[in-house]
Amino acid sequence: MFPLLQADLSKAISDVNSAASWLPIAFQFLFAFGMIGTLLVVTHLLGPKRKTTDKLQTFASGIESHGEARQPMAIKYFLVAILFVLFDVEIIFFYPYAVNFKGLGWSGFWAVFMFVAFFLCGFIYIIKKKALEWED
Repeated sequence: MFPLLQADLSKAISDVNSAASWLPIAFQFLFAFGMIGTLLVVTHLLGPKRKTTDKLQTFASGIESHGEARQPMAIKYFLVAILFVLFDVEIIFFYPYAVNFKGLGWSGFWAVFMFVAFFLCGFIYIIKKKALEWED
């Protein structure tokens, strides 16, 4: 229908796929990485190197550290943290259901009902295994 337009279009598509079209992007990456490297080297060379006891002391939120950092910690802490994340993520799935409540109809209701049932089964299993109890 339009042979001239079709030829121009095919030429434009072949130009986009050529290596020359990626040249500005390559220059931008080279410039960015070069700038990062240059700034790191220059600040390392020109910056002051005074190692005082105050600078070498561990600082955490303005509180002086004391004791050893490698103390044994109860595994229950990690278990509760993982369970919190797991159930927190499951709760997030209720938001799309609440937004599309009317549009999903009864099939959506039963799908969420099954989801809640599985959710409760997992929670009951955790309670039965006494995973949330801190005392042995």
